[in-house]
Amino acid sequence: MKVVWSVFLFALFAVPAQARDVRIQVMGLFHSKLFVITPVAGRVLECSANGKRWAVHEPMRLQLDPSVVRIVRNGEALGVAALQCDDGQNGPAEFVVAVPGKLSRRYSGKLEAMPSKTELSVVIGMEMEVAVASIVAAESPSGAPLEALKAQAVAARSFLAAGKGRHRGFDFCDTTHCQFLRQPPVAGSPAAQAAAETVGMVLAYQGQVFAAMYSASCGGRTHTLEELGISVRDYPYFAVACDYCHQHPETWAVELSAEDAAALTGTEASRIKLARKLGWKTVPGNSYARREQSGSVLIEGTGKGHGIGLCQRGAADMAKKGATFQQILALYYPNSAIRPLP
Repeated sequence: MKVVWSVFLFALFAVPAQARDVRIQVMGLFHSKLFVITPVAGRVLECSANGKRWAVHEPMRLQLDPSVVRIVRNGEALGVAALQCDDGQNGPAEFVVAVPGKLSRRYSGKLEAMPSKTELSVVIGMEMEVAVASIVAAESPSGAPLEALKAQAVAARSFLAAGKGRHRGFDFCDTTHCQFLRQPPVAGSPAAQAAAETVGMVLAYQGQVFAAMYSASCGGRTHTLEELGISVRDYPYFAVACDYCHQHPETWAVELSAEDAAALTGTEASRIKLARKLGWKTVPGNSYARREQSGSVLIEGTGKGHGIGLCQRGAADMAKKGATFQQILALYYPNSAIRPLP
């Protein structure tokens, strides 16, 4: 595993013209006050804070206490305003980040930890291509063909290149608010291959790279931004017919109170607001009809996600039928162009 991991990272880092870092907050969904950082065996991990620098050989606990990062290592505690970790040469290190009792993941990059009022924020500065491969592995449906994964890689890279500004203190999170991100896939895996074979490729509209959006299932037709009450910024997102989702729709139904149904106005913002109140699976998509019942409203819909841009189910079917990633992207992002990341 060590050799495979190193070969994969070398392959991605071996393109200096495309090298650029993105800062991604990880495990923020837990709002945790405690993290454990563990160096990967055989790899160098060095950290610095308060003008001091030290090598990390054993698991290191980071706690919020109350407005500083309290570092517990070797039986001693140190309170710092922020912590930075790398490979000792200002390069990416390899380490495991864990929220005890909940989740642990292995990352490659530079680690930062900083306090907020209620939680610790752990941010990984990672090379863009490592992030792209990790996102493709996390976001793509199981068994998706390589050409669909390559289309996903170009879309994910475009979002990283042009989608900053959604957070303060870091570029992106690792949830659906931005893009799912887990640990980097091993070399030779389909996700790693998709990232490597599209390295540096992004989507542009009228000469400008745009933050490409995508969803799991469009319900048979993708949405425009105006339809969902979203302002047009860098790309208008045209409505596109999706044959696979039209012929094989993912259907769902939910019964809502009259009050909750009235709050669902057809916009993405109203859907998200209702999801925060009732649960994220309550109204899973934006293509639906409503039917009045005795004292309630039945919402019946198709598709999962906002339904904007690339449809992952539709892309997978196109790839199975022989479409290239360029053809997939041309369908779901009309009037766009694939270009090298500047």
